Amino acid sequence: MHKFIRICLMAFLIYSCEDVIDIELNEAPPRLVIDASISWFKNTTGNEQSIRLSLTAPFFNDSVPPANGATVTIADSSGNIYDFIEDGNTGIYRTTNFVPIIDETYTLTVIYEGEEYTGEESLKSVVPIDFVEQNNDGGFSGEDIELKAFYTDPAGIENFYFFEFLSDIAVVPTLEVYEDRFTDGNQIFGFYTEEDLEAGDIVTIRNYGVSSTFYQFMFILLQQGSDESGGPFETQPATVRGNCINETNPENFPFGYFRVSEVDEVIYTVL
Repeated sequence: MHKFIRICLMAFLIYSCEDVIDIELNEAPPRLVIDASISWFKNTTGNEQSIRLSLTAPFFNDSVPPANGATVTIADSSGNIYDFIEDGNTGIYRTTNFVPIIDETYTLTVIYEGEEYTGEESLKSVVPIDFVEQNNDGGFSGEDIELKAFYTDPAGIENFYFFEFLSDIAVVPTLEVYEDRFTDGNQIFGFYTEEDLEAGDIVTIRNYGVSSTFYQFMFILLQQGSDESGGPFETQPATVRGNCINETNPENFPFGYFRVSEVDEVIYTVL
């Protein structure tokens, strides 16, 4: 009899754990998201570039809707205009004739559903990565692999850097931003570690030269997305806006950023 009661109790507990809890989240009208990252890799012409346009979607959506049918152009200070044409219905707009020039000012224009969005940015140079140093005794356990990508900051010039570390281990890349306020003219490094990193893994390291406004934008964005910022339903302290504005309807501002950077890339194999 006691055995029968225990079986019934276990069945009740298992059944109770299968209840579905629906979480109701506030939904806002979709906004345009502009991912306009123009990257000129060293030792390339930089003529092939792409811009991704998408729309915001509810939190539990499985996919991100593309923004189709937009008119996308970039103009330089000399009046040259580069047209970006959508690749099918992907929301990815491409050009093959872009001309990157260091310190040139570029203006992005996006016309979508009758509204005009613009952004302005200058192409920033970047110094090369000197070398990569590996430490196999890192982390709290003393067993994690750490990588340091060293570069030499030019003296007497204000510089801002955006590091991207990509590997097959992590689902998303590791992003870091650095400034040279306290390291001007010195050799410094971008830092990367991943708990499951091991010998033979390949890590792509990219260092982008960026503007002070992009540095501030990404610094705040990374702070809000850090482990200390709370869970996925935590209310963020503020909406982080990029450098793109809606000229037609300022209240319907877009998300995202227009960035133009020179990039140095190193493909590193973990030892």
